[in-house]
This record gives sequence, C-alpha cells and structure tokens, in this order.
Amino acid sequence: MSASSIWHPFTQHGLGEPIPTVARAKGAILHTADGREIVDAISSWWVTTHGHANPRIAAAIAEQASRLDQIIFAGWTHKPAEELAAGLRAIMPAELTRVFFSDSGSTSVEVALKMALGFWLNRGEPRHRILMLEHGYHGDTIGAMSVGARGVFNRTYQPLLFDVGTIPFPAGREQDTLDALERACRDGAAAFIVEPLILGAGGMLTYPPMTLAEMRRICAVHGVLFIADEVMTGWGRTGTLLACEQAGVVPDILCLSKGLTGGAVPLAVTMATEPIYEAHLSDNRAHMFFHSSSYTANPIACAAANANLAIWRDEPVMERVADLCRRQADYFTALTAHPAVTGARRLGTIVALELGGGRGYLSDLAPRLLAFFAARDVLLRPLGDTVYVMPPYCISDAELGRVYQAIEDACALV
Repeated sequence: MSASSIWHPFTQHGLGEPIPTVARAKGAILHTADGREIVDAISSWWVTTHGHANPRIAAAIAEQASRLDQIIFAGWTHKPAEELAAGLRAIMPAELTRVFFSDSGSTSVEVALKMALGFWLNRGEPRHRILMLEHGYHGDTIGAMSVGARGVFNRTYQPLLFDVGTIPFPAGREQDTLDALERACRDGAAAFIVEPLILGAGGMLTYPPMTLAEMRRICAVHGVLFIADEVMTGWGRTGTLLACEQAGVVPDILCLSKGLTGGAVPLAVTMATEPIYEAHLSDNRAHMFFHSSSYTANPIACAAANANLAIWRDEPVMERVADLCRRQADYFTALTAHPAVTGARRLGTIVALELGGGRGYLSDLAPRLLAFFAARDVLLRPLGDTVYVMPPYCISDAELGRVYQAIEDACALV
C-alpha cells in the first residue's frame, strides 16, 4: 500500500510510477518539494495560458475571497458573474447572447447537449440524435463520454452511454466526411458536436478550416444545431482567440473552460444563441433549463476569469501567441527531419508528432517516454506515442529549448 491515500486520475498505480510533489509554480516552471525545476510544456493539462501564479489573476482571487466566496446562483446573482458575462459577450461572436456557467470542460459539454435536446423538445419537434466526429473526446462525464470515441477511455462504462451518430474524421477523405454529415443531418439529427480544427485527447489530429466551414454550412442547411467544443482550442491555442474564427464559423452553442480563468481555478461557460434560450423561456416551469451545480458561477472563479479578460484587453496576448508560434516553428522544422518522427503537425501554439509510427494510447513506449521526460525535468505527457507541446504563452527561449532538446533526445528510444 502506498504512503498516500490519493487515487490519481489517468494513473495506473499498479505500475509504481513516481508521483512528484509540486510545491509552487511561476511562469512556465514548476518547483518540486525536492528542489527540481520542471518546465511545464503542456500548460498543466492545457489550462495555463499566461503562466502559473499570474499576479493579476492571483490578486483578483485574493480580493474576491475576502469579499464574497460563494452564493447560490439559482435565483441569485453577483457582480463578478455579471461582469464576466458582459465581458464574454464583448469578445465572443455577437450571435452568442446567453452565458450559462458550470465548472469544467466536461460539464460545459453536458450543458450544451442538454440545451440542444431541450431546444427541440420545447419546440415540439422529435429530434434527439447527436452526431460526433470520429476520434472526438469531450470529457469523462456520461454525456461527454457518449459523444466521444468508443475505446480504452470509456470501454468499462459502455452500458451507461447513449447511442450517437459518428461522422468519419476528415483525414484525406474530406468528401466522405461531408457526405456522411449531409446524410445524417438530412435524417433529422438534433446537434453535431466538434472540436474545431484539432482533436485533443484523440491524438492531436488536425483538419483544415475549410472543412470546418463546410460542416457548419451543412448543419445550418438542415437546421441541425452546431456545438463547438473550444474547451482546449479556445483562448489562443490555435493562433486565434477561437479556432472557429479561422473558418469564419459561429456555432449555435460554444463550450469554453481551461483558459477561461487563465488556468488558475476551475470554471466553464456554455454560450448559446438567442433562439436556444427562447426555446426554454416560458411561463411553464416544466420548460426551464434543469441544470446546475452547487458552485455554479462561483464568485472567486468568476473574479479570476474577469482578471483573465482584463489581461486579454490590456496586454499584447495575441502578440505573445504569434511569437510563440514563430519560435515553435523553428524547432518543429528541425524535428521533422529526424527518422524516428512521423506525422509531425503544427497548429498555432500546438505541436504534435508520433515517435515510432503511432501505436495507440496504450503503446508500451508511452510510460518510457513519460519517465524519460520527467528525468530531464520536463513535463510532457504523451498520448500513447504521440508527443505534443502546448506551453504557456510566457515560456522563455531557454525553457522552450529544454523541451525540444528532450524530445530530440527521446527519439533514441524508438
């Protein structure tokens, strides 16, 4: 029995892998209890945008904690939430007029799915089928797993998952994707959910903006609600504030989390168009939107998100994003020449590649890579033998160099 009683996520404790203790963090560096300095090359699971312990966000959290820490949000409101909703309206597509708060990326997806089904039910139209993109991943709650790829992530929970329609991923077969989506939409689907331009946990798979735009067009023609899961892709990760911008796409429902608070504390929102809100607006209480959690729109989390929005307004964040894109491009070009590297791809601040040809999430190479990077004081967490880099925007040249040197050295393991 281990000394700790903690059961960690996505961790096979039977392997006895070491679990470091992080004492503090600043910028792109994690400081462990035993004195190591670890470069956080994946933004601590894709959440940290401006760097750890950002002073503006930390100050906002401290100030709000001393003023109002928590209040029920059903039938009540507070200033941080009102400011955040207004701030999001100001920078997100104008068509997304309604802001619903939740706690994580997974719950923002649950909210989106329930909004879509409620929309059709309250309109008296029998649409209930959800469509998803092959290899998609939207979280680990039941609804989010249901609209994700079936496989090792959710095989155990198969009896709990509802049936969905799967549209083939457009990897060199864009027309097959569009034809399949056209057929499914024509049959009267309720909604189609996608990760725009890049699939995260599904392997950092990319597809072009023109395909995203055409998928959106097909859904619009058939009245199928289009849900954009920008939990990972939002807040500059793909080189624009939202990945959908690159395709000129505005979804009916938008899911945001991770970078919403700069990665400091958990918070999520699901934004919707006015028709979706109006479908739930009635003097009939049975038509209300039945979703909440105890910590919906927690004031401290909202204060952190407001500080994040202020950073986006006041500081040259997109310049930092563009600079990181340029710096990573140089390392990326050098890596693609290595014979052990296959499938190298880059989108905005995200770089991904396979070492050894791509053998899946449970590849035997994965734990070896994890240990190899940890020994070099670099936090990289491969998806099988897919190695990806998604650092905070503040990462220095020296820190970035350490990351790519570790990946280059790891090629010898293949």
